[in-house]
Amino acid sequence: MSTYDLIVIGAGPGGYVCAIRAAQLGLKVACVEGRETLGGTCLNVGCIPSKALLHASHMLHETHENFEKMGLMGAKPKVDWGKMQGYKAETVGGNTKGIEFLFKKNKIDWLKGWASIEAPGKVKVGDTTHETKNIVIATGSEPASLKGVEVDNDAGIVVDSTGALSLPKIPKSMVVIGAGVIGLELGSAYARLGAEVTVVEFLDAITPGMDGEVQKQFQRILAKQGLKFVLGAAVSGVEVEKGKAEVKYKLRKDDSEHEIKAECVLVATGRRPYVAGLGLDKVGVALTDRGFVQIDDHWQTSVKGIYAIGDAVPGPMLAHKAEDEGMAVAEVIAGKHGHVNYDVIPGVIYTTPEVASVGLTEEAAKESGRKIKVGKFPFMGNARAKALFQAEGFVKMIADAETDRVLGCHIIGPNAGEMIHEVCVAMEFGASAQDIALTCHAHPTCSEAVREAALACGDGAIHA
Repeated sequence: MSTYDLIVIGAGPGGYVCAIRAAQLGLKVACVEGRETLGGTCLNVGCIPSKALLHASHMLHETHENFEKMGLMGAKPKVDWGKMQGYKAETVGGNTKGIEFLFKKNKIDWLKGWASIEAPGKVKVGDTTHETKNIVIATGSEPASLKGVEVDNDAGIVVDSTGALSLPKIPKSMVVIGAGVIGLELGSAYARLGAEVTVVEFLDAITPGMDGEVQKQFQRILAKQGLKFVLGAAVSGVEVEKGKAEVKYKLRKDDSEHEIKAECVLVATGRRPYVAGLGLDKVGVALTDRGFVQIDDHWQTSVKGIYAIGDAVPGPMLAHKAEDEGMAVAEVIAGKHGHVNYDVIPGVIYTTPEVASVGLTEEAAKESGRKIKVGKFPFMGNARAKALFQAEGFVKMIADAETDRVLGCHIIGPNAGEMIHEVCVAMEFGASAQDIALTCHAHPTCSEAVREAALACGDGAIHA
């Protein structure tokens, strides 16, 4: 049995980053992980494999839709699903092995198995109890269930996000229950691979919480790509018969009942914190009404010396939010000052076009009672976006009307997930829209649209 300064439970983006940062700060660290590979849900069955499928399906879309427009002639490629799955697996494997290398480099012990907290300072893995001065819970989340719907990933008919990444074949038809990030990303990937995709959503708009203008434009673009939407629909159940599924739902506007059949149903109704088996009730760690671990401003739980981060605690379920918290709590445990600016955490949807946002939406800014100004610039006025056949979106910037300070930004267009970070840096330093407008941007780039939106917060964009 070893005595550690810190044991991190979970080796996902929050956990492994926390472990590495703590080791860099001179602490003796161990990380508990029961999977065969490090990286948690994100690297193994989440962010990384889904982006591999999104990239592959986008390349297929380009060959079928845009190559001839550019004078690239030839036979259109076909999908080898087995090879595509192999590409996805190689992508995952390279990343998980990289984390294992970083653990060795930073002298972090990987305690292989599933953990339970026996008492403050005592973590049991298998038959061994390890002593530690501090514990960080970084156990992440799992797909949320839906009443009346039974998921069976092995059968490949009614699946969650994990099962959707490894279907035995590309289905001819798919129903996606839930129009959030996961549902739309995977739904768009399979639509580009040839599936007829219908998205069923309980609310009256897709991507809940997103800027209203972006929601509408995003839905229009996805519809042009072939996705069908049934909004304001409450799913009551899914029945499987003869290798196909039937989704039953009721429209909330008139209580009318409907059903739709498909070869595959993806249940993408969100995620919930995963803390099962940790024994939190035994040691007195308090949970919220929704099952998240309660923490204070320093990520400490109700029990001294036990901390929690990432999807296990309240806040957006984002890998980069977990990473920030992982670094911050490591700093706190090492006696330094850990900090996370929760007002500047970007969100990205990796469809084509990408959708990215940070800060306040226009609706939230108005509800706060402050006076705002909105600068908007369409990618139709951006030369690079037009060359990429991705000129349908826009950049929208929200600034304080009195101080010109940037309050938020929303982008739907090419490389939105990369461009949003310029605004994140600006907001982190309290920049004004004018600061961005006066910063020289290389031409021709998609990023010029961000500058134009900032100009639109003032005297007006140049190319609009």
